[in-house]
Amino acid sequence: MTQAPQRILPIEPDVPALVRELYSRFPEAHTLEPYELQGTLWLLRYTDELLDEGELAAAIEVAHADRMREEATA
Repeated sequence: MTQAPQRILPIEPDVPALVRELYSRFPEAHTLEPYELQGTLWLLRYTDELLDEGELAAAIEVAHADRMREEATA
């Protein structure tokens, strides 16, 4: 019986990129709080485990700033 290969190095998710992608696919996600976004990303299989809420809060701020910048230039 063969075993599944093990990850040698942990793969750290790019949290801001995950948040931006989720927002682009599900615009209603813009209203979610970090703890709600944490579960949503996990349930939709964007991540293998729950992400840190502080890291998510920072990524949300970056995504909102990017969105405001895009709207200002449009």
